Amino acid sequence: MMNLPGKPDLVLAKYKTVIFVHGCFWHRHKDCKKATTPQSRKEFWEEKFKRNVIRDKENCQALRRDDWKVLVIWECELTNAQKRSESLANLVTALDHSVGT
Repeated sequence: MMNLPGKPDLVLAKYKTVIFVHGCFWHRHKDCKKATTPQSRKEFWEEKFKRNVIRDKENCQALRRDDWKVLVIWECELTNAQKRSESLANLVTALDHSVGT
């Protein structure tokens, strides 16, 4: 088992590709209606979300430095047929570019 930054949800080692399936709430999907902030303890939540976003960015950067392709699929994309198709197309494109490298 690989010990990769951020613990990707899926690891396609043959293609050196990782996939994160991010919850919009926890990972703060920009402009998403699911990325709400609780009204109680607002400062606590804002700081927690800020740390999550920074950690996600650092993990993706570390993976890319090691020549991994990184794909992020957002929770809300899985409930929308068009966005789900676009995510799948992005995965296929990434895999196509990995063949032979």
